[in-house]
Amino acid sequence: MTDKANNSSAAAGRYIYAIVSDQGQQSLGPIGLEGAEVYTIADAGVAAVVSNLKAARIRPQRRNMAAHQEVLKQLLQTVTPLPTAFGLLADDDAGLVRILRDNHEVFVDQLKRVADCVEMGLRVTWDVPNIFEYFVAAHPQLQELRDDFFSGGSNLTQDQMITLGSRFGALLDEDRETYTEQVETALRTCCREIKRNKCRSEKEVMNLACLVRRDDLQRFEEVVGQAAHPFDDNYAFDFTGPWAPHNFVEMDIQL
Repeated sequence: MTDKANNSSAAAGRYIYAIVSDQGQQSLGPIGLEGAEVYTIADAGVAAVVSNLKAARIRPQRRNMAAHQEVLKQLLQTVTPLPTAFGLLADDDAGLVRILRDNHEVFVDQLKRVADCVEMGLRVTWDVPNIFEYFVAAHPQLQELRDDFFSGGSNLTQDQMITLGSRFGALLDEDRETYTEQVETALRTCCREIKRNKCRSEKEVMNLACLVRRDDLQRFEEVVGQAAHPFDDNYAFDFTGPWAPHNFVEMDIQL
């Protein structure tokens, strides 16, 4: 820890990657931003995972964000960290201790929430060339409405386009809700918590974040396979992870 101690006084601040339970002073080696050593500062059972930063501010450049994620990846091999938002800085070690003390209760509660768990992502999509035409074929009422509007042989009016789009959107939401509840029912047997994230495209059926005990990871994969079984080839299931539990950490850190 000699290099860290010698460089502390010259650093512009301490960059914070995560909060963990205190397990004694630790070093992850020179894997942090600017190639700095990553180490822990602890107080009352919780610790901040940090590195010294020469710059007064840090830009969200690819190399910096990659370094931030690498630290979380290394931490996740042995503990479940509370990941902080990119760019969180403290002035010095004394400032870090103040953060740990001012937010102690929140940190302890959140660490208990995610203890021995990791985050897994599950994304299900409609694997079809044209989602609207797929819904027309799957929902007779939408096909009837479309055919009725086109029966005159002329282009659709703006009101007709709005009506058709609204009906398609409503059916899309209804199917998403039905299928998401169906999949979540299966996942609840192996997940501590499940969070629904916003779908990013029309073809996305669901985008779930799952808090899974480390011991249940194999079971999670098996359950995803079981949940996918009733769906035909028009649906694609893709799970990712394990990750630090970003979607299950709720911290408004007071600096």
